[in-house]
Amino acid sequence: MHDSSSTSQPEAETMLRFDEIGVLPEPGDNVAISSRRLEAGTVVDFAGTPVTLPHTVLEGHRFVARPVATGEPLLSWHTPFARALRDLEIGDYVCTPTSLAAVAARGVEGLPSEPSAKNEPLDPYELDESALNLGRQVTSVEQPGTFLGYPREQGPAGTRNHVVLMATSSRSSGFVTELARRFGDGFVVPVAHTEGGEEGTPNNLAFLLATLAGFALNPNVGAVLIVDTEGELVSGQAIKDFMAERGYPAIRVPHAYFTRRAGFEADLTAAGRLVEPWLPIVAAQERQEVPLADLWIGLQCGGSDAFSGVSANPLSGAVAREVIRHGGIAVLAETDELIGAEGYVLKNVRDLPTARRFLKTVQSFKERVGWHGHTAEGNPSGGNVYRGLYNIVLKSVGAARKLDRDVRLDHVIDYAERMPGHGFVFMDSPGNDLESVAGQVASGCNLIFFTTGNGSITNFPFVPTIKFVTTTTRYDLLHAEMDVDAGRYLTGTPMETLTEETFALTVQVASGQPSAGERAGHSQVSIWRNWRQTAPRPGISITTDGRTTIPLTALPTEDRDAPLVGTPIATAAGPATEFNELRLLRVDGRVVPEAVGLILPTSLCSGQIALRLAAQGEQERWAGDAVTRMVALPHTEGCGSSGGASEETFARTMLGYLLHPNTRMALLLEHGCEKTHNDYFRSRLVEAGADPSRFGWASIQADGGLDAVTGRVRDWFGGFNLPAPEEVQSTLGELTIALEARGPLTTETAEALALTGREIVNAGGSVVLSSRGALLNDDRFRYAAFGTTTPVGPTIAHGQRFTAKGWHVMRMPGTDWMETVTGFGAGGVQQVLAHVAGGTLSAQRFVPVIEFSSDPETVAQYGDDLDAVASGNASEQAAVALETLAAVASRQQVPKAVASGNVGFQITRGLLGTSM
Repeated sequence: MHDSSSTSQPEAETMLRFDEIGVLPEPGDNVAISSRRLEAGTVVDFAGTPVTLPHTVLEGHRFVARPVATGEPLLSWHTPFARALRDLEIGDYVCTPTSLAAVAARGVEGLPSEPSAKNEPLDPYELDESALNLGRQVTSVEQPGTFLGYPREQGPAGTRNHVVLMATSSRSSGFVTELARRFGDGFVVPVAHTEGGEEGTPNNLAFLLATLAGFALNPNVGAVLIVDTEGELVSGQAIKDFMAERGYPAIRVPHAYFTRRAGFEADLTAAGRLVEPWLPIVAAQERQEVPLADLWIGLQCGGSDAFSGVSANPLSGAVAREVIRHGGIAVLAETDELIGAEGYVLKNVRDLPTARRFLKTVQSFKERVGWHGHTAEGNPSGGNVYRGLYNIVLKSVGAARKLDRDVRLDHVIDYAERMPGHGFVFMDSPGNDLESVAGQVASGCNLIFFTTGNGSITNFPFVPTIKFVTTTTRYDLLHAEMDVDAGRYLTGTPMETLTEETFALTVQVASGQPSAGERAGHSQVSIWRNWRQTAPRPGISITTDGRTTIPLTALPTEDRDAPLVGTPIATAAGPATEFNELRLLRVDGRVVPEAVGLILPTSLCSGQIALRLAAQGEQERWAGDAVTRMVALPHTEGCGSSGGASEETFARTMLGYLLHPNTRMALLLEHGCEKTHNDYFRSRLVEAGADPSRFGWASIQADGGLDAVTGRVRDWFGGFNLPAPEEVQSTLGELTIALEARGPLTTETAEALALTGREIVNAGGSVVLSSRGALLNDDRFRYAAFGTTTPVGPTIAHGQRFTAKGWHVMRMPGTDWMETVTGFGAGGVQQVLAHVAGGTLSAQRFVPVIEFSSDPETVAQYGDDLDAVASGNASEQAAVALETLAAVASRQQVPKAVASGNVGFQITRGLLGTSM
């Protein structure tokens, strides 16, 4: 508390006017947003009354603009977002327990010791149907405009004209990525994603098929190759059937379906032959003048801050209004980021059924999230909170401003559903930016408006993104990555002027002018990820009123993927054959097969940048001889996903790679606005007993964009004078190996894998199995390995590092291969030995995957992808396996999948993770 009346009169030149440092979202609000950082002791002139601020107020955070009594609501955009915990005076810092903790975690000084407010409860919205404003849509222009686009036989014209290589599931993602890379000009683009790769039917199958079908029909696609893997559920035929059953139009551009049936290189050649004839056809197509009614805009926000709802979102909404006036479409999405703003969205709606469907969509989203033990309160990321969005109400009301006040809500559609008509459309989707964008693209959007406070770096492979940044300060920092400085509104530029300028830019980009994301080569795809729960579960689910909470520790151990004791499986020790031909490396006091320089993105949004930096660092040898290779691990987590058990598994996985024995140098690359930012991992490393100063830290946003962060990362890796690793003679006992089998096993091969594992364990090493893998469920293997057919349970959780060597079983929440091998690697596995029958596997970016087979049909069909062929009795097959392991560990042999570029990396969300 403080008494403004007792504040001594400061000198005029030291006093700041309110309009210099504060923004009221709307007249009548009782709290203001600070437009700059204000240190404790700053004096502000409030309408002639000087007030000394008692606490530090960060840029984007709120302070009291008029006195507020205990229990009184705090208002932004006339919407209650919190209630005062005590009497608050002008200048008091508004902070909730969550926001205060987030700011304190960043080391900010001058903060209050206690929060001043608590979040407003998220009561279910009650629709007053009698008060609905069933208004008209915004008035159309007399002479609709045009842009230069690519006319299509059906649907709108394209703003771009790409040849698209689309994987039907994660099993083909490495293939389309490598195939596109070999064409190498940005004209041919891959659609690689994480979904559909596990055994059985995923719960998001309908969303997945709708998205893939919509991608193929998007107007920006000039030709499309749809790639699947033999025998998988999510196939080209499944897409055909889905489209036929739901009345989708036929694909009218050059297209083909390709099923992988041979070796990786052979399939690349065959698929390339299908694509090559399309290139001159698509390249010869010319832009023509087409109506602006063909412009379908997806409205998105990411890395939002307190000014998103003041500058960038209203601007994108105003430009969308102008597109609609010309006959076009604007599509709002991110369902959970409208919870708390239902009244604003429904202020002007086409009809009562549309209003009811919108509210039903919101309710359904709440229920599905609740099945997993989460509520919408978990949506705001750490970056959101740090930048002033204390809770979901503030985030939602600001996000809803992408719907201009003069525009009517015309339609509500499901995720990736085809457009039902023109006007303003709402599409159901999670708040995860990339997953939401994918749905809009599948619905037909040919341009994306992306508003951001922190400066999100994102772009879709074949749909351009125009990025609006909320403040001029952030725009100046990231001008090479941003398109529109919406912050000019905060410094006096009229919204009408900005709308006119940005509308003109929109037409230019639609007509072919590259956006900032296209110039930088950004490209990411993420489809609405699978969810594990399909109904409420006692003891886990949260009711839709959001008031029932369950402590993480009270959840079942398997559901929350809690760490286990880590005691290895007891087996009788036996003699080991010394593989003295192993040539390992002595690195910093340990003996390992390789010394990796790791760039680890802290979230999905920095993943592609990390990949590019690692490739550049490898080529330019930033770390010199200190590392044997540079690796980046792009993934889909860390932002736009729920917390709780899923976050614990994610954090454990990330730490597993940072602390992996093969990691010699590791740098964490944050985007800058995610839940799991650099400071988050600093604290996690301290909790794990590690020294954060051992690691490098870089931020795309805070460091000033791609060029600046590239320099920072280069300087960090080049700033050491580490000796080159020393090659030493060693044995299998230094290794941690995972054993896996995919497809049928003969008795000889099952026993051979057991013998291989026993050899490693008897030599002093460790072997890890999957709790869901074929080996652990095979009586022949268990008897040969452990001397019993009794079932064996997990000894370690997914991604858990263990200290006691021996046989271990890792608990796996799913069957997706890439998630399985990622869990292995986080646990310390240095190589995976997999027996395959009926097909081959993708490699993992960090952990070498060695594939061998004893199946004659597999050898005949996929022999070019195999690292070894085994035959004979169990001992003979085990000898082949051990020799191949030794050759790879000694760097004398590179696994085929790694050498061909068939690689990936994917982190599980466990059984309770959801997109938010």
